[in-house]
Amino acid sequence: MYQPGLNDLDAVLAVARRSSFRGAALDLGMSTTAMSSAIAKLEAHLGVRLFNRTTRSVSLTDAGRAFVEQVAPGLEDIRGAMDAARSQQAKPSGMLRINTFATAAREILAPLVLEYLRRHPDVHVDVVTEGRLVDVVAEGFDFGVRMANLVPTDMIAIPLGEPQRHAIVASPAYLKKHGRPRVPSDLFRHRCIRVRLPNGSLFRWEFRKRGQTALIDVTGPITLDEASLSRIAVLEGIGLGFFMEPDVRGDIEAGRLVRVLEDWTPELARLCLYYPGRRNSSAAHTAFVALAREVAVARKFIPLCDEGGAPARRT
Repeated sequence: MYQPGLNDLDAVLAVARRSSFRGAALDLGMSTTAMSSAIAKLEAHLGVRLFNRTTRSVSLTDAGRAFVEQVAPGLEDIRGAMDAARSQQAKPSGMLRINTFATAAREILAPLVLEYLRRHPDVHVDVVTEGRLVDVVAEGFDFGVRMANLVPTDMIAIPLGEPQRHAIVASPAYLKKHGRPRVPSDLFRHRCIRVRLPNGSLFRWEFRKRGQTALIDVTGPITLDEASLSRIAVLEGIGLGFFMEPDVRGDIEAGRLVRVLEDWTPELARLCLYYPGRRNSSAAHTAFVALAREVAVARKFIPLCDEGGAPARRT
């Protein structure tokens, strides 16, 4: 006889959170067919539909909304009890989920994530990169990595990198043909790689210098939504590009790209690993935090807060 398990309840919460069977299946490492089957079995067991399904959307029914509101806190308590039990393990195991953006993922991958896996081979780390800022607790992540000014104030944060900067770059061939912009307004006469944000809007290039600010709605021959694609276009001489500095640092150092308007791109906040305070963390979670602090100390970064759970201050 069918009896719902924790995985079935996780499936319901994931579909409710993502409003998508496919998105929920990806979050939980299942196939869409298995996800749909799990929900259907649970609905049949309960005798009520939890979701309205159309070819274009998935939404909670009234019964489904009430079910999720009652189940979610209880499931969180169960997960907390399981974490408490795991915290007694001498050897880290299980899974850690990290939400970040692509540039940050490249910055932390080798010194933190891969080093952690070498030390703790029984742990699986799931790194999800996306442009939008998410609630790591609500979406089931153990950690987030963002710039310090984007870290929620109720989180514990550990600095992982130097302050970030933007970089406006072009190929030597492009600058030879079109000239070098000296001030942001010169960009109106240049071909630029336009950037589409995760919400669909076009990114306006932002500049600051000695109290002056400029937001430039650039124009150009192509619009892209991923930094690695923009980099290819800039390397091919299509136009100027706007990047996080780490994404093109190697190209600048090698002379493949030339930086312009550098005096208009001041330092931004530094990268931080952040997570909610927990009374009982798993051994895997505790070990990851310990390594992050080790990295911060080795690089002589000053922690934004202590392990006691004081809010992370913004820089």
